[in-house]
Amino acid sequence: MRAEILSVGTELLLGAITDTNAQYLAQRFTGLGIDCFYISQVGDNQARLVDTLRRAWDRSDLVVTTGGLGPTQDDLTREAIAELLGENLTVLPEQEERLRRFFALRGASMPEGNLKQASLIASATPLDNPIGTAPGWWVERRQGEAQRIIVSMPGVPFEMKRMWECEVEPRLRARSDSVLVSRTLKVLGLGESRVEEMVADLMNGENPTLAPYAKQDGVHLRITAKASVEAEARHMIDGLEKIVRDRLGDAVYGVDADTPESVTARLLADAGTTFAVLEVGSGAIGSIGASLGSLSGSLGVFGVASVQATSTIMGGASPQTLEGAAEALKTFTTADMVIATRSEITPRGEDTDSVTARLELLLLGNVGDERVVRTSQESWRTSATEVRRLVGLAAQNMLRLYLLEEKMVKS
Repeated sequence: MRAEILSVGTELLLGAITDTNAQYLAQRFTGLGIDCFYISQVGDNQARLVDTLRRAWDRSDLVVTTGGLGPTQDDLTREAIAELLGENLTVLPEQEERLRRFFALRGASMPEGNLKQASLIASATPLDNPIGTAPGWWVERRQGEAQRIIVSMPGVPFEMKRMWECEVEPRLRARSDSVLVSRTLKVLGLGESRVEEMVADLMNGENPTLAPYAKQDGVHLRITAKASVEAEARHMIDGLEKIVRDRLGDAVYGVDADTPESVTARLLADAGTTFAVLEVGSGAIGSIGASLGSLSGSLGVFGVASVQATSTIMGGASPQTLEGAAEALKTFTTADMVIATRSEITPRGEDTDSVTARLELLLLGNVGDERVVRTSQESWRTSATEVRRLVGLAAQNMLRLYLLEEKMVKS
């Protein structure tokens, strides 16, 4: 089934509100195996609304509208659908009675302007709305050889969601012959272009499909499969996921709701490993502490201006290298490992939020009887506000990979 969403309201076009209804509906389509091809917004103007509806009616099996079902003169969705289909609006006595009872139960008389909310066309069936005054519409007619459906719901999100889940979705589910299931693999340590390069041939499939997205917590690879039953779709996803994991290896850190923090926390809890954090420099102090300092096994976050300054914390001779400072902190705290960074941030030109950031990242620990030193150097041209996030992700990824290696040795 090909579907599209039409959000009605001038306030959407002015940017006064965010269209969360369309996002919600697009997500719900997925579970029904419905393909969403278009999402549109249109203001409270009947001519433009009719024009937009006509395009949707001509090209989609299912058109879902939200908004424009209120009692005021600029609520025009009913009128636009009636004009599109060449049908007349008629007030239904049972709907009028429902409206008057709705107001009476709240100790008020119904304004006569609300009477338009009781109107219907012959092709429409009302959709119950016990928590609001605007009933929805289910409109079904043939368009040439095809059956077409228009579902109109209120724009108020909690009314719309209740109507969709209780009134609309059961009707659509009974007609659906397929389900659409998605799973998202999450990747750290590889850029979007590199990830895409490694799985490029897998992105040409029609079912299941694979699509990359750059996100705040790494690169996401969404696998989507359509099948007659959910179990079959999940089996198809499993097959493609195995191929992706074989190619990307440990760069895949999680699935769906996993975050770098949650994955690292689980690994730390399983390993029972203790660690300390050392941040050197004036650039991104606090970046790692903010993301790792509260995790189980943390023995503290130590920030200094230079590696030599660690002697003021721990006493003894002043170390000359980041590794030397990490070694001293490991001894001082008796931690199983130390994660250390040295960062430098340089403004670029007159734009104070545009910077060049240079980072030296080091992890010092032991895997079995072997002393392990992991190092990485990063350089970014980005905004000052992004540096802390990037440093935190890099440190979490290094810690995650170390813990995976440690886990493999122990097993």
